[in-house]
Amino acid sequence: MTFLGWLVIFCYSVQHGGRVLPGILALLGTVAMHLATNLLDDLFDYFILRNNQELQEAALDDKCVYLFNGSTTVPKLCLSILFFLLLAACIGMYLLVISGPWVLLFMVGGLLVALGYQWCSLRGLGEAAVMLAYGPLLFEGVFYVMTGDFSMNVLILSLGCSCLVASVLYNHMLMDYDADKCASKITLCRKLGSKSCALFFCLFFYCGGFATSLYLVFSTGSLYYLLPLLVTPLVIDLLILLHIYNGDKFHLPIIRPWHYPLDNWSELSKGNDAPFYMRFFYSRNIAVFYMMLTCIAACL
Repeated sequence: MTFLGWLVIFCYSVQHGGRVLPGILALLGTVAMHLATNLLDDLFDYFILRNNQELQEAALDDKCVYLFNGSTTVPKLCLSILFFLLLAACIGMYLLVISGPWVLLFMVGGLLVALGYQWCSLRGLGEAAVMLAYGPLLFEGVFYVMTGDFSMNVLILSLGCSCLVASVLYNHMLMDYDADKCASKITLCRKLGSKSCALFFCLFFYCGGFATSLYLVFSTGSLYYLLPLLVTPLVIDLLILLHIYNGDKFHLPIIRPWHYPLDNWSELSKGNDAPFYMRFFYSRNIAVFYMMLTCIAACL
């Protein structure tokens, strides 16, 4: 997701005279920051889960597994987090020198998201944090270091892609609704009051993505930005599958060609979690297809 989001804005920036080297360095810095964020999230989750049996039972089997099974230790994980934060800081400082003072804003924003994601997640704001990180921070940041400027079209482009990225997290939480309710875990889906309301709210992310594509058609005059709308039938199919899952979490549909790729499916399909993972991977694939088509539109 990080790479595809970067690729969209990188291609867009090159089309607008952007410099290639700062764009590549921005990718490395962004990857380092996102890795630090993911590991920090695991570290915080570990501290929460190790003392709460109910939450452990509600969590997925692979949550923080490398800490629980002793594959690594907390001090080693902390060193890894520090390494990625320092790497991101070094790249950011170099970009600050060669691109301009506004880089500092994106550095601080990225750090705040990394440190505050767990806080946001526990209050049902995880999707908002993801949209900020994968949207305006990433897109405007890369565009700025490559061109030295900001753009309203870039902001709109970022919101469309970040809506689809956040939809993957949101759909995950939707399918975890019952487990989160049993563990008294607060998510955006839980805040909406019921699984039916939470399912309806999925439209916010997909309609948001489609609306930004239509906006870009009118603002740029390029009909190529209609390409991302090709995922519409897949979104409808996914929403139907999520609706069925709301009533029967053991329902596994017939796997069609457009559902692929499904990671390690030969093994996962044998387990009770197969219906969950099938929908989760399908949700991810739709976000990937949307960003790939947006990237093609930005290049044409």
